[in-house]
Amino acid sequence: MLDFLAQRVAISVVTLFLITLIVFTGVRMIPGDPARVMAGTDADEAGLREIREKYGLNDPIPVQYFRWLGLALRGDLGESIRTREPVVKTVAVKLPITIQLACFALIIAIGIAIPAGIFSAVRRNTVWDLLANTVSLCGVSIPSFWLGIMLILFLSVRLHLLPASGFVPFFQDPLGNLQRMVMPAFVLGAALAAVLMRQTRNSMIEVMSANYIRTAYSKGLAERVVVFRHALRNGLIPIVTILGLQMGALMGGAVVTEQIFVVPGFGRLIVEAVFTRDYPLVQGVVLITASTYVLINLLVDVSYSLLNPRIRVKGSADES
Repeated sequence: MLDFLAQRVAISVVTLFLITLIVFTGVRMIPGDPARVMAGTDADEAGLREIREKYGLNDPIPVQYFRWLGLALRGDLGESIRTREPVVKTVAVKLPITIQLACFALIIAIGIAIPAGIFSAVRRNTVWDLLANTVSLCGVSIPSFWLGIMLILFLSVRLHLLPASGFVPFFQDPLGNLQRMVMPAFVLGAALAAVLMRQTRNSMIEVMSANYIRTAYSKGLAERVVVFRHALRNGLIPIVTILGLQMGALMGGAVVTEQIFVVPGFGRLIVEAVFTRDYPLVQGVVLITASTYVLINLLVDVSYSLLNPRIRVKGSADES
């Protein structure tokens, strides 16, 4: 098990290093001059030179990269060119909002998709299976911006059940926070639920056709015991893969939803940083997003070995 974890951690570290290299060089290919953005349109050349010198923008790219990497390893992601605040402080304010939104969306998706996928697989080729597949296809096809606008129009404008937009911190007003998070979380969770439901159905159908499942039925075990105790655990591996990938996507891909519902989260921060050519903020945001992806994938790899010990055993046998 330790060898398995060490191998995955080593791969994660190399992946992060390559990501930092790509991000750092890619950000500097964005057209525009960050010094002019910071100084304003009326700045003279002397002021621009002073800003470039202060932030090291005149240094060669390799020098800038290793200086930034060394500071990042110590937890210092630099200072935002636009707001003059530390990037870590800015991210610390925005990131928890998107994490909460992503977690709510994940809970909604799992609560809808897993039961629906299992039921659809157990009742395969029935009217319920057809209905579940139709709903999941609609969930995949409907654009998130359209669904968000329709929810605002129906639940906020017409029925006055939920606030149309905005954000309130949870510890300041728990009820207000939940009311404002329901619609954006449902918009994000609906598309994920559709994908997850179809994957759950396909995985469960494959597992339910295995010999050991037929043996369990032949022993007279109840259907719920066969499905939830024997089939579901083996069917969870591809589902966990989808969850891991989608959780990372939710963290960085909530831009549209956050714009529609005016949620001041991580997604909006990314867009603002790119538009203002804020190098330190873009680098910090992308680094944290990439680190989240890598961490989630590492946890997914570990969960494989917990769900199916044969994966860990096979890896150890291959190494020996």
